[in-house]
Parts: sequence; structure tokens; C-alpha cells
Amino acid sequence: MTPPIASAFERAKLSLEGLALGDAFGDRFFAHEAIVANMVAARAMPMAPWRWTDDTEMALSVVSVLRRHGDIDRDALASSFAERYDRSRKYGASMHGLLASIRAGKSWQDEAGALFSGQGSFGNGAAMRVAPVGAYFADDLDVVVTQARRAAEVTHAHPEAIAGAIAIAVATALAWRERGRDTPRFLDLVLPYIPDSEVHDGIRRARDLAPGASVRLAVAALGNGTRISAPDTVPFALWCAAQHLDDYQEALWLTVEGLGDRDTTCAMVGGIVALRVDREGLPGDWLRDREPLPDWPFEDQGSSETITL
Repeated sequence: MTPPIASAFERAKLSLEGLALGDAFGDRFFAHEAIVANMVAARAMPMAPWRWTDDTEMALSVVSVLRRHGDIDRDALASSFAERYDRSRKYGASMHGLLASIRAGKSWQDEAGALFSGQGSFGNGAAMRVAPVGAYFADDLDVVVTQARRAAEVTHAHPEAIAGAIAIAVATALAWRERGRDTPRFLDLVLPYIPDSEVHDGIRRARDLAPGASVRLAVAALGNGTRISAPDTVPFALWCAAQHLDDYQEALWLTVEGLGDRDTTCAMVGGIVALRVDREGLPGDWLRDREPLPDWPFEDQGSSETITL
């Protein structure tokens, strides 16, 4: 049997694996709604290889900064985001210009704050990459909140985006802290840490959905990421995670059934549930189909080799 995860960095790596697997899995389901419905009903696996997207690319930088600094050094994180930017990874429209500006030497504070006429981005990009932060700092939920905020601010200055990142990070930490326990009211544990926001209101609606509610009903009440905003994405992802905290595969099938921004919702759910199910709960055949992760976040000097847990 695989030994239990112990250290903060091992937890962050596990969450990253779950996030990247969910990201790559979900990205393979951008097809007509009827096709996706049939695949979900039959549990028909998408064709390999499964390539991960910007969700994973940015999470790799988060993990790298945690390894090198032991916390979220925002200057280092901004630099890594800009250095590792790969246009082919499906970044959101606002990130193309932002990361190019940071790479050119401009201040991340000024550039992130200037987005969307000075209100900052309230997209789901801060939340999609943050699960390893919750895993790393899971021993102290107040620190999770602080570090998730720092991880978000580098690109997403709007309070809603920050609230979304805090929510995913706290849920990830709680998935670790509550492992082995029956937690039917999981979202009740998350809510006290979320700032007053549309995200908070959405998570409360998610908590109040009737047991056994359908995905269709959940999407109608919560959204599914179609608007690419934190309020439209995070509550649905947390609802999906809460339905199957102890079953990674079923959590991901439920999430992708909701359509919408399915690589990102699956990344969020994957990063959370991985902490609950541990290494052995990540399906080996799925990991084999997923594009491997690079080794640069895990070593002092990068190379072209890859790693797996």
C-alpha cells in the first residue's frame, strides 16, 4: 500500500495531480451536448492523449513557488506565470495581454488592477489553479485564506475572483482535514471562510439544494462556468465535489455532465477531491491517458523530463 501523504509539499503535489487530471479530462468533453450526455451515460472514456490547459500550466507555477519560497511570493508567482505562458494552452482573453505586459517588465499590481476598466478581473482563473495552496497550508485555515488571496491578486484583483480562490483553497484544505470522516454538510464547513460576495451567496445556494438534486437543477441554480466568472463557476464546482468527496471518478463524471467551462470546473473538483481520496483514489488508466507533467516545478533546475506521483 502507498504510504500516506504527510508533508505540505507532498499534499500540494497530490492536489496538482488531481487538478491536472481533471483539467485534461474535462477538456476532452467540448463536444455537442448530446454527444457528451451519451458519453457520460455510458462512462465512455475520451480518446487519449488528454492534453492539459492553462489551468494546469498556472497551477504548476503555484506549486513551483511554494517549493522555492514556502509561501506565495507574489512577485515570483507573477514572474513564473509570465515566463511559462504558452498561448496554446487556452488562456482567457485578458490573460494574454496581462502576462505579456508582466513579461515585458511591467508591474503585476498595476496591470492586474487595470483590467476591466480598473475593477480587476472577476474571472475563474484564480480559483482554477489554487487548490495546491489549500493543500499546502491545510494545517491552518486562516493561513489558507491569506495565501489564496495572495495567489489570486497577481492576476485577479476583483473581490469576486479572490473570494472564488479562497473558496476552492479552503475546500481543498477541508477535504484533507476531514478525510476518513462522514461530512454530509461539507459546504457548511467552507462557508464561514468566504468573504461576503456573490460567490458566498452561490455556495449557500449550493448547500441548500435538495439531496439528490439533478445536475440540470444545479446548473440552473448555480451556473456552470459558461460566463467564465468566479460566481458562475465556483459554487457549481463545490457542489459537485461535495456530492462525491470519496470517489474521484464519479465526482469528475458529475462535473463534466454539467457542461459549461468543463476543463476548469473539472480542474477545481479534481484538485479538491484528490486530497480526500489520496494517491490510490486517482485512476491509473486516466493518469496514463493524461499528458505527463513537466519536472520544472519540482527541481532546482528544469529539464525536459516528466514526473508522476
